[in-house]
Amino acid sequence: MHTETFPRSAETPVATRKRIAVEPLTLVRWSIALCYIWFGALKFFPGLSPAEALAAKTINALSLGLVHDQVAVILLACLECAIGLALLTHSGTRAGLHVLLAHMLFTFSPLFLFPEVCFSHAPFALTLVGQYIIKNLVIASVAWMIIKQDGPR
Repeated sequence: MHTETFPRSAETPVATRKRIAVEPLTLVRWSIALCYIWFGALKFFPGLSPAEALAAKTINALSLGLVHDQVAVILLACLECAIGLALLTHSGTRAGLHVLLAHMLFTFSPLFLFPEVCFSHAPFALTLVGQYIIKNLVIASVAWMIIKQDGPR
């Protein structure tokens, strides 16, 4: 025989769900933040990030050689961690999302600057690097969705 120690009420499950529920866009924001912090943090340690060489090469090309590779990677690491922290802490989320979108635009530049690295048979057969870049469409789309959900400010 089972005895209940707490009285049952119709509101208890709903109240519990409300208390532990996480809004879907919050969960996505946290997920993107985690990726940005993780990928950014790897760039602080030379040789750990699989994107390090491509990032350095891309920034070098975009800056016309004005930014040294190591400096470029450290600056990118700082930017990515800052974006991640802004999204995670909800401090400056809107600004962080706009910076994220600008960052996403630059992440597509290797498709045009270094197609030999991104495509095995252009323009459809992507290499692993190309797939790594194209997946950023999802991140950029979700960032845009979060901006639009928050409304104008």
